Amino acid sequence: MNETEITLTPRQDLGEAPPTRGAPGSGMDAGLGRQPPSRGPGRWIALIVVIALGYWGWRQFVQPTASPDAAKSEQGQGGGERGGRPPVGVATIQPRDVHVVISALGTVTPLATVTVVSQISGYLQEVGFTEGQQVKKGDFLAQIDPRPYQALKAQYEGQLAHDQGLLEQAQADQLRYQGLLKQNSIARQTAEDQVYIVKQYEGTVRADQALVDAQALNIAYSHIVSPVDGRVGLRLVDAGNYVLAGSATGIAVVTQLHPISVIFSVPEDALTKIAPKMRDGGRLTAAAYDRANVKLLATGLVTVLDNQVDTTTGMVKLRANFDNQDNALFPNQFVNIKLLVDVLKDVIAAPTAAVQHGAPGDYAYVVAEDGKASVRVLKLGQTDGDYVAIESGLKAGDKVVVDGADRLREGAAVRIVGDDKPQDAATAVDPPPATDPAAVGQAPKRHPQNQTDSGDSRSGASK
Repeated sequence: MNETEITLTPRQDLGEAPPTRGAPGSGMDAGLGRQPPSRGPGRWIALIVVIALGYWGWRQFVQPTASPDAAKSEQGQGGGERGGRPPVGVATIQPRDVHVVISALGTVTPLATVTVVSQISGYLQEVGFTEGQQVKKGDFLAQIDPRPYQALKAQYEGQLAHDQGLLEQAQADQLRYQGLLKQNSIARQTAEDQVYIVKQYEGTVRADQALVDAQALNIAYSHIVSPVDGRVGLRLVDAGNYVLAGSATGIAVVTQLHPISVIFSVPEDALTKIAPKMRDGGRLTAAAYDRANVKLLATGLVTVLDNQVDTTTGMVKLRANFDNQDNALFPNQFVNIKLLVDVLKDVIAAPTAAVQHGAPGDYAYVVAEDGKASVRVLKLGQTDGDYVAIESGLKAGDKVVVDGADRLREGAAVRIVGDDKPQDAATAVDPPPATDPAAVGQAPKRHPQNQTDSGDSRSGASK
């Protein structure tokens, strides 16, 4: 039996057991024989603390010095709540005339629209107009071949001459028979019969004359003229065609443009304002605007009020006439009508931009002499364009806010940057510029709150 030499290490000298390689659960690395480092939550906690301290230091030392203008801007945007005065535009209330206007929809309707129709049948020899031409009453439009009617006229004239000769012969016999009757040389019945024969010939002559006149009228109808002043539309038939008397097609359409009318409808409730004016001979003015209700086309007078209300719509029709010398109104054009029924003289009126709507109802902000805005509840009246009559709530001389009211509250101090007339020094909110000769050439001092708004400061100095 061979003996194996064993060398003891210092650890073995201390009585420690040598580590066993590959023993399960030993925690040793089989290759290196060392324990791997442990990664606990302490490292993440330290990282979060460092980030929080860095953010706190940036807020304390970096942000206040990096954006001083931003802080002033935020302070100015706060309005009255942060000490800044929001800029507003104002208008001064003054008495003015307010027009009572009824708006309606209307259609341009010519006073005369004539379809020119031939009154005789025949060959269309000539068309004497140009499409779109302005014509006067009696101007030549078309020519129908008159020769057949001229021939008939000559025939009836011959028959008339024949019957006139018979009439004259019968009249001569009547005179002779009357003389013989006085001498008892002829029977009374013969003389009396001759009287009736004369009357028969007279009737025949009249009939012949009527036939001649009818053909003369047909010849006149062959020369077609315009029945009214107006504008000719498109040609409906060309020269060379055979036209029939009374044809529905016609030759052309002539429309009267000067003057022209507009027929429009208003609610039956408006009759209480319109009917008394029409009954007393008043002249109501109607203004016609384009489809967009922006451009004024013409101004005319109401001439007719219809005699009944349409029961299906509850509307009543009116007609207004317009000179239309500039042809601004075109037949069948849609227009907006503004009917002036009354004018309220020297009433308190405010711009519609100043009227606000909210919990108090209709109200407006009024700027007092101390530069503070207060709420005034309004009672509105008639609206006239950009102005509305104020029945209560405002008086002449009040300054109402027309721009910037959405930033205001009751009692807020404001800065006026616009007015409908120059402000007096006593009512100006911002102080006027220095007028001391010693201050000429020096920049005026401004309130620190207004230093960031150079445009508004210049506006205040210019007042």
